[in-house]
Amino acid sequence: MNRRDFFTTATTASASIVLVGCNEKNREAIDYSKHPEKSESGTKRVNINKNKKTTIKLATSWPASFPIMGVGVERMAKRLKDISGGSLDVKIYPKNVLIPDLAVFDACSSGQIDAFHSGPYYWKGKNSAFSLYSGIPFGFTAEEINSWMLFGGGMELWREQYARYNLHPFMGGNTNIQMGGWFRSEIKSLADMQGLKMRIPGLGGEVFSKMGVNSVLLPAGEIYTSLERGVIDATEWVGPALDIKMGFYKVAPHYYSGWHEPGSILELTFNKQFYAKLSFEQQSMIEVAASEMNSNMAYEFHSENIKALKQLKELNISMHQFPADVVDEGKRALKEVIAELSEKNDDFKKVYSSIESYLELCREWSDASLRYFLNER
Repeated sequence: MNRRDFFTTATTASASIVLVGCNEKNREAIDYSKHPEKSESGTKRVNINKNKKTTIKLATSWPASFPIMGVGVERMAKRLKDISGGSLDVKIYPKNVLIPDLAVFDACSSGQIDAFHSGPYYWKGKNSAFSLYSGIPFGFTAEEINSWMLFGGGMELWREQYARYNLHPFMGGNTNIQMGGWFRSEIKSLADMQGLKMRIPGLGGEVFSKMGVNSVLLPAGEIYTSLERGVIDATEWVGPALDIKMGFYKVAPHYYSGWHEPGSILELTFNKQFYAKLSFEQQSMIEVAASEMNSNMAYEFHSENIKALKQLKELNISMHQFPADVVDEGKRALKEVIAELSEKNDDFKKVYSSIESYLELCREWSDASLRYFLNER
């Protein structure tokens, strides 16, 4: 036998042995009862539910049955009740029923409520790093930020920082890419942005402020009337599906594509002490229900946006893209905002460093795959 034949025969024989071994193992069922699970701390997990009913008081930042976001929470509550056999009963308090819409963070932190559904960037006043968990201008898409959260260290950072406030967060939905907003007058150059009064939150708001815009934060119920009366000149909201229901096109007919929130995470956050007292099986059910809501909400936004965009076109709404000098100034302003906040806050610097390195990998992969495909489709 020559040397080449010997190695070919030996390699084939070795592969056969491995495959036989694998097949033998595959004939055995995996019995997890023989391997008691342990928690991250190393202690044995014990399920002590025994059909005891637990009521979860959950407040949201959205009105009752608000499309996609509010309805998504209601579906999650029903789903959690179903899979728990009724042992977990979520009592939902829409915005301002029990807690003001932007007071849910403090209410949950103090134990006034057990959980809330909202958006992390609303709490940037607590810690500027929190705005990064919602996403950043020119940053992650919905798929990329979910990837970073689950497999790139984002969730660990988020939970570590929220724990200081006695909170335990889960991803609770994603709006997908948001539009750039509704403007009463067309934006033809960066000069048209100077002194503009615009409702825009989060890092996007800080970037727009650096560009000469007077950014303000308004509750949803005040945006339309503020636009109509000229109190503000523009507003961003979410995307076609929700924007068309708000009627912004009636008073601000110029609609722009966006880059300030390419994939914004929503949150389902629990009081940490409350969550820790739940049995492991109840915690697992919450994790499953939150994960399902996170993906379903992103998919529903996509489905509803594509239909709503068709409606807007039928209404002859002017669709625009920001002029090149506005985009260039936005990128410059973002670098300035990032540098300033990183200098002031070690938490922000730490989280952004994680995002920056992961985002670079995302760019390389997207350029080699998705960008090529979309250009060719």
